[in-house]
Amino acid sequence: MRLSHKLYQAIESIWWRKKQPSLLLRWLSQAYKLGSKYDQKQRLKHAIKAPLPLISIGNISVGGSGKTPFTIWLAQQLEKHHFKPVILCRGDGGSHAEPQLLDQHSLAKDVGDEAVLLRRMSQCPVISGKDRVSASRMATQYGDIILLDDGFQYRQLQRQCDIILIPNEGFGNGHMLPAGPLRESKGSLNRADIIIRTGIDSNKPLTDKKEWHWHLNTQILNDWNQCEEITPKSVIVVSAIARPQRFKQSLQNLGIHVEASYFFPDHHPFTKHDMRDIWQQRTDIAVTSKDAVKLLPIWPKHKPLWVLEQDFEGEPGLIEAILTSLTHIVHESA
Repeated sequence: MRLSHKLYQAIESIWWRKKQPSLLLRWLSQAYKLGSKYDQKQRLKHAIKAPLPLISIGNISVGGSGKTPFTIWLAQQLEKHHFKPVILCRGDGGSHAEPQLLDQHSLAKDVGDEAVLLRRMSQCPVISGKDRVSASRMATQYGDIILLDDGFQYRQLQRQCDIILIPNEGFGNGHMLPAGPLRESKGSLNRADIIIRTGIDSNKPLTDKKEWHWHLNTQILNDWNQCEEITPKSVIVVSAIARPQRFKQSLQNLGIHVEASYFFPDHHPFTKHDMRDIWQQRTDIAVTSKDAVKLLPIWPKHKPLWVLEQDFEGEPGLIEAILTSLTHIVHESA
C-alpha cells in the first residue's frame, strides 16, 4: 500500500469523528475554502449554455455518495419517459484526456472505471473526458438530453437541473477539505434543485429543502465469467472504491463470510501483479461492479469473478420531480 494512500486513510478517519480536527487542518480548510470560492467564480464566468438540456448529478462531499448507480437509475428512468440520455463523465483513472465515446471494447485504463461501468449498466451512450464542454458538443450526435456525472462543481456548463446526493453518513464533522469531507460548504446546497438522501436510514433532514430518498437494494453475487459454479458462502474481498468497508458490510448482511480483505486506493488500475498472490488462494473472490470492469480484462477465464449486483429504488414521485424541473422539455415531448 502506498504511503500517500495510508496518509489519506489517516486523514479520512478524522472526518467521521466527533472530535474537532487539529488546528492545522482547520487552517488548511479555510485556505481551501477561499481557493474553492475563487475557482467557482472563475468557472461560472466562463459558463456556456449546453447544446442539449442538461441534468447535473453531484455532491458536496468526497466519494461514496452513490453518484454512479444513481446516474444509471436516472438514465433508465428517462428512457422510460421517451428521452435519449447521453452520459458525460470525467474519466477518473483513465489515460485519455480528449473526449472519447465508449464502445464495447473500451477499457477502464483508457477511459476510467466509472465510464465503463456506466456504459455497461445503463446501455446508454457514454462520453468520457476531462473537457466536458467538448464532450457536450459530441453528445448532440447521440441523444437529446445530457446527464453530467459528478457535475455540481463543473460550473462551465449551464444546467436545467442540479441534483445533489447526500450519503447516509451525512457531512461527517462538517469541515471542508482537508479537515473534513466537504468539497463545498453546506450553504452551497441552496443552489441545488433536487436533494437526494442515499441510504435507507437517512431520515433526519439536513436542509430546509424537500429531501428525496433513494437507495440501493443489495441482491446477489453474480459470476461475470460465467463459470457455472455455486455461489460461495465465504469470500475474499478485493476493492478499489471509496469507503470499501460498506461493500464488505453488504456481503456480510447477505450472510456471506468475509475471510480476508484487500483494499486499494479509489480508481486503482489493477494489474496481474496486484492479483497474483490473491489468485493463488483457494477462496472465491468478490468485488464490486466498479472493480469488476477493471479486473475482467486480466481475470483468468477459468476462475469465477463474483460481483455484487444491486437494484435501485427511488421514493415515489422522485422522477416526476426531476421532470418537473425540466418543464420546457416535458412540454415539447408531450
